[in-house]
Amino acid sequence: MTHIFDRFKLTGHVAVVTGGAGLLGAEFCRTLAQAGAAVVVADVNQAAAFEVARQLEDEGYRVIGSGLDVTCPESTQGTVEQTLQEFGHLDILVNCAAIDPKFDPQHVGPGSSGAFEDYPLEAWKQALDVNLTGMFLACQAAAKPMLAQGAGVIINICSMYGLVGPDQRLYQHKGQPPRYKPVYYSVTKAGVLGLTNYLATYYSGKNIRVNALTPGGVFNGHDNEFMEAYAARSVLGRMAEKDELNGALLFLASDASAYMTGANLVVDGGWTAW
Repeated sequence: MTHIFDRFKLTGHVAVVTGGAGLLGAEFCRTLAQAGAAVVVADVNQAAAFEVARQLEDEGYRVIGSGLDVTCPESTQGTVEQTLQEFGHLDILVNCAAIDPKFDPQHVGPGSSGAFEDYPLEAWKQALDVNLTGMFLACQAAAKPMLAQGAGVIINICSMYGLVGPDQRLYQHKGQPPRYKPVYYSVTKAGVLGLTNYLATYYSGKNIRVNALTPGGVFNGHDNEFMEAYAARSVLGRMAEKDELNGALLFLASDASAYMTGANLVVDGGWTAW
């Protein structure tokens, strides 16, 4: 009988993480590497992808960086081909690349308020291109070698705002103009769940499992006013630390979740339980 911990091992597997240089993407790359997988850190910021890959390689892991624009079919196909040339196969795709309107200190400043009534059409289209079409293209490119080898795992990163509407009260600061989590975020993240269910059923009998991972808010230096408002709304009374999604990600990527497909694993501190 297989030891339970052996089910979490990814020795001999190859994973591609889109958005791999981001806050969660870099965490996921390290987690997969620690579990034994060879990892491709794929990001539109090629320099950042190479830096994350270099750091992990210096720690003794099998990792390469790849510049990836998920909105471009040639780019997604190129990353998959690079993966196959370097490692021979592709077993796991983690779709983490997304435009996510941030409200941490690095991103707060002048610009669009996010108000729906005047939200720019071009910004809406760009978000659809990255958050939905980009995921579609990455899945499409990765599915071909998975079908050829007879197995594969796809994990699509969603958000609690794909399940419920944003609590816009969180984004209002005393003495400052109103700001809003923009409409595209909820709409595209809800679409992620639709894509996940579609692909899970589409690949029925093909040994390709497709699941979603839905995080809540992740702390990244947010100010005290935001933190207090968030804590009051969260069942666990706080935001997630950036490494608290790693266990769920590894579960979905490994044989520990072998009987799961078309599922959505919610790790939101109880936000959607109210």
